[in-house]
Amino acid sequence: MSDAAATPVRALVTLPREVKRGEPFEVRLLVAHPMETGHRADAQGQRVPRDIVRRIECRLDGDLVFAADLHPAIAANPYVAFPLVVQGEGTLVVAWTGDRGFAHRTSVVVKPL
Repeated sequence: MSDAAATPVRALVTLPREVKRGEPFEVRLLVAHPMETGHRADAQGQRVPRDIVRRIECRLDGDLVFAADLHPAIAANPYVAFPLVVQGEGTLVVAWTGDRGFAHRTSVVVKPL
């Protein structure tokens, strides 16, 4: 098991308090991650290995509704927001994957009015 897999991950998926059927709303994603570019040197002058979140995928009841490929220029603790429209209740599953074995998945139930 990699160090990244052993470290607890803090990830947030935020939805509005009220979601209306058929109307767009904003999904907000945040994952605590240092996003090390691989270009920085440590105190001994050695390059710090790259360690970034490479991909975010969001699936609503198994259907891909949002995906993003991230690159070393993204800041630590990446925050992403995107619009979503739902027609009924469903489960939104968010998966973050990255370097050094980093993988985290969380889900939230979407219940429109």
